[in-house]
Amino acid sequence: MHELSISQAIVDTAVRHAGGRKVSRVDVRLGALRQVVPDSLRFYFEIVGRDTVCDGSDLELELIDALLRCDCGREWDPAPVATLDGPLIPSFRCPDCGAGGAETLAGDELRVESIEVEETAASHA
Repeated sequence: MHELSISQAIVDTAVRHAGGRKVSRVDVRLGALRQVVPDSLRFYFEIVGRDTVCDGSDLELELIDALLRCDCGREWDPAPVATLDGPLIPSFRCPDCGAGGAETLAGDELRVESIEVEETAASHA
């Protein structure tokens, strides 16, 4: 349900930067570690965007996989995709040395990358 508040924050950001112009598209980078359901985010974006300059605009999501790095130098995705052998269990401990507390290199993003607005008609005096 936190997708509702995230959608509201995205709409607020777009409205603030659109300068009153109609927003046609909002591009967002979304990391896997944020635990956001993309379809729910799009659903709530459409709802909270109503009656704003975002009404009818597209929400484009760039989904970023998680990537961690251990002090020993090993980099890994803590939540790899399931295979035919069964689901894989996410691992936040280094697969090489077993240490915890790895550095997050990717996957915690939640950022409005760009906002596409419609041109305002030039006035002819």
